[in-house]
Amino acid sequence: MSNHSDIHPPTITDVESLNKRLGQWLIRTPVVRCHSLEAHLPTQAEIYGKLEFLQQTGTFKPRGALANILAMDDAQREAGVTAVSAGNHAIATAFAANAVGANAKVVMLRSASQVRIDACEALGANIVFADNSHEGFKLVEEICEKEGRVLIHPFEGVNTVTGTGTVGLEICEQVEHIDALIVAIGGGGLCAGISSVVKQINPDCQIIGVEPEGAASMYRSLEKGQASSLDEVVTIADSLGAPFALPYSFELCRRYVDDVVLITDEAMRDAMGLLFRDLKIAVEPAGAAAAAALLGPLRSRFKSGKVMVIFCGSNIDGPTFMELAGLN
Repeated sequence: MSNHSDIHPPTITDVESLNKRLGQWLIRTPVVRCHSLEAHLPTQAEIYGKLEFLQQTGTFKPRGALANILAMDDAQREAGVTAVSAGNHAIATAFAANAVGANAKVVMLRSASQVRIDACEALGANIVFADNSHEGFKLVEEICEKEGRVLIHPFEGVNTVTGTGTVGLEICEQVEHIDALIVAIGGGGLCAGISSVVKQINPDCQIIGVEPEGAASMYRSLEKGQASSLDEVVTIADSLGAPFALPYSFELCRRYVDDVVLITDEAMRDAMGLLFRDLKIAVEPAGAAAAAALLGPLRSRFKSGKVMVIFCGSNIDGPTFMELAGLN
């Protein structure tokens, strides 16, 4: 097993500094009290939602993409950037490249929603398609080798995690002393950033990660004590379908996350419908994952106090949303 002593979380100073720089392109997403979610729970907890799906491009992803691109030198930006993604990270990479005048070539999965493909093209990215995520990662390696482009990783690395850490920083500034925070895990970049920042500011806050049963790469990795791969990924939450965990984000999740719970696709569907009916929030399955966990395996866990739920993304077309949320 590798030595983890050389892995350090982003400092609060680094995250604050980046957050100021990101203000030129990104918005500070609101936090709202979710009374209608409280009504579905048998406890007295106050539930708050971080509406990160209102971020530019519809997800938290531009925070990490911009953090990476701002850390590059002129020669690297000139060479251009690349990324591999089911959609959201590709859009964010295209957005970040566009913001600083760089060129982006992204690998997307053939199964990607047309709305995400259109968003990438609108931001000026060239798109290459792969049949699955394993092939996607191979393709992106070839692009880096042949074209000299710089890979912006969807969930791994100090810059990516410093970027996602800005979500945690904002939360701590927006609601004082939260008692628990629930966040979806795909590859773990969002959870690593939020958990490492929130725990540095508020060590008593419980951090709960959420994964789909069919894409439990972090859950399995934590069981094994090291970053591990899955043989297959089967979930409606394509944004949470990372086929493996990687050392940096894994180690920060291992260190700062108190628990990871698993949810079914059905639970995400139910949560999508409930959020739409009760809060008028239309999110993709990944964006409903934290709420699905709160309403399912975590419904009795937090008897009181303040609980923060991250609504992380909303890149989904209308007909697919209506079908998955059972609103047809």
